[in-house]
Amino acid sequence: MSGEDDSSGWQLTESDPSVFTELLKTLGVPLIVDDLYSLDPETLESLQPLHALIFLFKWIPSSADTASAGQYDPDFPGFFAHQVVNNACATLAVLNALGNIPSLPTGPELAELNNFTAGMDPQTRGMVITSADWLREAHNALSPPSAVSLDGMGLPRKSEEAYHFVVYLPIMGAVYELDGLKEFPVRHGHYEERGEGWLTSRDVIEKRIGTYPPGALEFSLLALRDDPLPAMQSRLQELQSSGDSAGSAEVFSLISRENDKRQRWAFENSLRKHNHVGFIHALLEALAKGGKLSSAQDQAKVIMQARIEKRRASGDDADED
Repeated sequence: MSGEDDSSGWQLTESDPSVFTELLKTLGVPLIVDDLYSLDPETLESLQPLHALIFLFKWIPSSADTASAGQYDPDFPGFFAHQVVNNACATLAVLNALGNIPSLPTGPELAELNNFTAGMDPQTRGMVITSADWLREAHNALSPPSAVSLDGMGLPRKSEEAYHFVVYLPIMGAVYELDGLKEFPVRHGHYEERGEGWLTSRDVIEKRIGTYPPGALEFSLLALRDDPLPAMQSRLQELQSSGDSAGSAEVFSLISRENDKRQRWAFENSLRKHNHVGFIHALLEALAKGGKLSSAQDQAKVIMQARIEKRRASGDDADED
């Protein structure tokens, strides 16, 4: 969850598959994260092997405790860590998922962290995790701090909307919700290895969404899954060896689309890592030298005023500062 309180250097994270996949790569985990736009059985089947669902939602205190059914499991024997600082919930959701996937390869730093925190209670484990400098650096790598600070200018402080990540995954034959802000993991029901086992997670997520006003869109759902490329490439070799040209063409097309997606992810992440202050300064300087800065400023004010009026019309709080 994000907010104005202590973040201990942890910065906000985008709910974007490229960001999470880059984090997994840094952790030495051979999985990826994909956007999930539907929870119908066909979509879930297409993502198999599917390990976990990462759910981002707007955190509202009045509904935080009532939105989830299920039962607290104080005797949960798996990996579970509390969120003890703000802005760390994305990485914490990932670690709570990874720590409960059997026989999952990890990088040496994550393996050492998992071994060190074994047997700790959730609160202590959360404190150790968020104290790991290397993990905080990996988390912050694609969410650099703002280059412009308004601190000390005496501007009125406005509370920001808080968003929170939780994870749903099958553990020991049941669907669990692992939320670092809750005291214990929440057990939601039986999970069937065969058939529509993920439907329990779908029902829980849809129930949570149903607690918000109709038309609310402050949600995002991501799927933690095996990297499909190795299996696709092996399948392509098999089809080519058997002389199945039609099947080879179909799989080759899937590989091409997956590679295109990875290239797009790499470009987007490079933009996230880049410091654009120099470019912005040069642009403003060029506009000023060309005598166009004042007109650009006036146009920006008109656009911003239109946005403010639109937000006010929709009932959202907005100011003109």
